[in-house]
Amino acid sequence: MRIAVDGMGGDHAPREIVKGCVEALNDSEVEIILVGNQDQLEEELKKYTFDLARLHIQHTSEIITNDDKPVQAIRSKKDSSLVVGLNMVKEGTADAFVSAGNTGAILAGSIFRVGRIKGIDRPAIAAVYPTHKGISLLVDAGANAECKARNLLEFGVMGSIYAERVFGKPKPSIGLVNIGSEEGKGTDLIRDAHSLYQKLNLNYVGNAEARDLPKGIVDVIVCDGFIGNVILKLTEGVAMTMFSMLKEKFTENIFNKLGAAILKPSLREFKKTLDYTEYGGAPLLGVNGAVIKAHGSSNAKAIKNAIKQAKIFAEQEVVGMISNEIEKIGDGENVK
Repeated sequence: MRIAVDGMGGDHAPREIVKGCVEALNDSEVEIILVGNQDQLEEELKKYTFDLARLHIQHTSEIITNDDKPVQAIRSKKDSSLVVGLNMVKEGTADAFVSAGNTGAILAGSIFRVGRIKGIDRPAIAAVYPTHKGISLLVDAGANAECKARNLLEFGVMGSIYAERVFGKPKPSIGLVNIGSEEGKGTDLIRDAHSLYQKLNLNYVGNAEARDLPKGIVDVIVCDGFIGNVILKLTEGVAMTMFSMLKEKFTENIFNKLGAAILKPSLREFKKTLDYTEYGGAPLLGVNGAVIKAHGSSNAKAIKNAIKQAKIFAEQEVVGMISNEIEKIGDGENVK
C-alpha cells in the first residue's frame, strides 16, 4: 500500500506529521509518500531512524491554510501538498491520501480532483463515535448541512460497508437520528428517508434518539451534516466538562486524592476510549478514492493511526464495494 500524506496540513505540521509517518513505517507494512516542502520535511526526518526505501518525498511549493477559501484554494494552489496528494490518488500513484488540513478544501478537492463515485449525489464525512459498546460510525459529520432523503440513504449504505470492512462489524445496524423512536416522528425529510430504508435489504433498525447514541444502540448513525457536527461537538464538550469536574472533586481533599489514586488506571482507560487519536481520522465516503481527514490538531499518534486506517480502507476495496452497492440500488423512483 502506497499512502500519500499531506506533510504541511494541520496545526502541528510538519513536525507531528513526519513523526507519525515514521511511527507508521515502523509499525506496519506501508510505503509512504510525504507531500510538501522538501527542505522542511527532510529537516524533520533527520531526527528519526526508519526504512529509507519505504518513505519518499514529493516536493510541493504551496500550502493551503485554514484561512483559505476551499474552492478558490483548490483551483489556484495547484502545487499545494493537498492538491498534489489528491491527484496521486486520482492517477493511481497512491492508494490512499491522509491530511489534517483544511476540511473544506479536502472535501472540495476530493470532489473536483478525485471525483465522486457514480450514483453518489453528495460525499459525506464518517466520524468514529465512541459508545458504551465500543465505537459507532456517524455519517454525515459535517460535509452536508442540508440533505435530501436519497442522501441519507446513501450515507447509511456507505457507512454500513465501511463499518463492516474496516471496523470488522458483521452486518452493521443502521439508525436514523430522530426526536423519537416511534415511526412517523420527525420532519418530512426523516420520514421520507425512513420509507426509503424500509424498501431495501439493509440492517436498518429505525429511528435512533440522541440520548441512546452513547449506549451504542446502532453501528451506523445517519443524519445530515449539521446535526452530525452538533452531536460530535456536544459529546466532546460533555466529555471534557465531566473530566474537568472529576478532577476538581478528586483534588478537594486527601481522601478524594487517595480514591483518585486507586481509580487512576480505570480512569485512564476510560479516557482512552474517548481519545480521537486512537481512531486516526474520518474517511470521506462517496469519492472515487480512499481519503482520510485527520483532526486538525492531530499529533503523531493520530497520524500513525490515520495511515493504518487508510491502509485498511484501500486494502478492503471499500470504494469498489460502495460503487457496486449504489449501482444495485439504482436511481429508480423507489429510492429518490
